[in-house]
Amino acid sequence: MARLCFDYGHGGNDSGACYNGRKESNDVLILGRAVAAEIRRHGVLVDEIRTSDVTISLQDRSKFENRNTYDYFISFHRNAYQPEKAKGVETYTYLNAGAKSKGLAERIQAGLVSLGFVNRGVKQTDFHVLRETKAPAVLIEIGFIDNTGDNNLFDAKRNEIIKAIAKAILSQIGINYVETSPQTAETPQISNGQTLYRVMAGSYSVRENAENQVQKLKAAGFDATIMIFNK
Repeated sequence: MARLCFDYGHGGNDSGACYNGRKESNDVLILGRAVAAEIRRHGVLVDEIRTSDVTISLQDRSKFENRNTYDYFISFHRNAYQPEKAKGVETYTYLNAGAKSKGLAERIQAGLVSLGFVNRGVKQTDFHVLRETKAPAVLIEIGFIDNTGDNNLFDAKRNEIIKAIAKAILSQIGINYVETSPQTAETPQISNGQTLYRVMAGSYSVRENAENQVQKLKAAGFDATIMIFNK
């Protein structure tokens, strides 16, 4: 069985890039955990270096990965430059990366570009989490957090982004993505003859308020995620 290590950049005292009250650490945690759930749905093991808003050093991130044997290490980030001056997605591998890292990076990059992000390419760099991890590793920069257009795309196509990344990873490890049965918020779900009902815990016009509610629910032991509805 394949085993992956997911790293959600920054966290805790390190918010990463910020813009208009939006934090990179929150964006990648929520998105990355949703990708992990999609991957697990296909029977793949996913270990997460952090699952809440906590501070973890680069050294502790690589030590976490080094303790086990993984098929791939994937680090989730959002980019920043100067407000409204740059946009797009890019995916990094370590210098002179092997075929596995390159193959995964190219699949992820292609999937995100297909959703409308500007293609900034697959690149090589000497980031700590790419250099000090044992498994084939990639680092994803999912749009610029200081670009309004990228943020709008990140929010409006959140579910498509999750699916695109999950499909790319699964394809790389030889697993076909299986679609979930379409459900509406008003329609009960049927599982093994049992009727299941979704419970909503509020609707918010400000994303940060929704993210805070998700964190509270998870801290209380509830499985929670953000679903976007356009009026």
